[in-house]
Amino acid sequence: MSTPTATAVNGRIAFSEYTLANGLHVILHEDHKAPIVCVNIAYHVGSKNETPERAGFAHLFEHLLFEGSTNVPRGAFDKHITEAGGFDNAYTTEDKTNYYEVLPAHQLPLALWLESDRMLGFVLGDDSLRTQKDVVKEEKRERYDNTPYGSLSERMMRMAYTSFPYRWTVIGDMETIEAATLADVKDFYANYYAPNNAVLVVSGDFKSDDATALIEQYFGSIPKTNRTIIRPNFNDTPIDAERREIVKHEAVPLPAVFYAYRMPPEGTVDAISLDLLTDILSTGRSSRLYQRLIYNDKIASEVSSYVDLRECEGLLWFYGVGNQPEQDCEAIEAAIEDVIANVRENGVSEIELEKVKNKTEMRLVASRVTASGKADQLAHAYTFFGDTNRVNSVIEHYAAITTEDIKQAAARYLTPEKRCVITFFPPND
Repeated sequence: MSTPTATAVNGRIAFSEYTLANGLHVILHEDHKAPIVCVNIAYHVGSKNETPERAGFAHLFEHLLFEGSTNVPRGAFDKHITEAGGFDNAYTTEDKTNYYEVLPAHQLPLALWLESDRMLGFVLGDDSLRTQKDVVKEEKRERYDNTPYGSLSERMMRMAYTSFPYRWTVIGDMETIEAATLADVKDFYANYYAPNNAVLVVSGDFKSDDATALIEQYFGSIPKTNRTIIRPNFNDTPIDAERREIVKHEAVPLPAVFYAYRMPPEGTVDAISLDLLTDILSTGRSSRLYQRLIYNDKIASEVSSYVDLRECEGLLWFYGVGNQPEQDCEAIEAAIEDVIANVRENGVSEIELEKVKNKTEMRLVASRVTASGKADQLAHAYTFFGDTNRVNSVIEHYAAITTEDIKQAAARYLTPEKRCVITFFPPND
């Protein structure tokens, strides 16, 4: 075990970190303001580690990991947590899978034991696999198949990426979910659910010496994987001509147009610049898109822009929803492009930029108020950047962006030939 190092930057998130002999990276953040503790473990695996034949597997596996482990029978994980007065949850993205528990502080040993037991070995039978397949398929029906504009993500991913495994959504599709076998599950577990592909964060009311001893006790003997953990390199074909699709057969209430542009990875200067730009363009009634499409032109009932930041190239989105079922989307498209073109040519004002910087700082500070929020940010910083202290410099990275940075990023990425466009129209019955 390497020696813990302590870090604190101007009262932000103070932490110590070290790595066990088996490769598990550990981050500890003591906060004695409330008698609670959060245990957060992030595995560096998401849907981009899948094959097309097993799309959705990382998310399915997230569900399966609650189905029992070496010493915790099926259904007992959640019961242990709730009976101890806590709660637990998990989520999967394109790039990582994260599990966490929040409990009274004296229950820290319980959470560490539960997480270590399913890292050491989980138990899965046909009944559990069948149950969780059905749960995930129902989730897909609710969120994608039976929701207005629900097919948007699946359509846009296929359009924006031609070969890289961001091409499919995290949830996958019915056929690939159904095709998963017990052998697939065991192989996925052996590949990715190992201490040397994980970061463990403990945040809250505890003493670091006590936590360090418990972590060594529960996790120290778990063997690391000797398999090569594949990190796919981004090599997708650049978008140099507009890609477009029109959807007329789905039950949507109003016409809507959605743009997506590929953008650089999270943490880069251009990604941060574009993140701030989307706030300038669509946050609040004074934003440029709201003023143009809703207040002045009165051609949209809803409009927004936002970034989908990822470890590799993510997406920047714009969308506008019409206000009449029979409306076409030409005016909406023209107005959105006009707003974007103005940024490419003239940039944004210092006042606009300062306003969104202040909002971003407030948002980032608010997200680290709770033990779980701080644990999640610490885990994310190490998983994505290999630098836990980035959690304490992210505000400075946003503060350093200039109006010229935003103008240049818009000119590089937000051009008509680089956009993907999907337009939905209500069916003509």
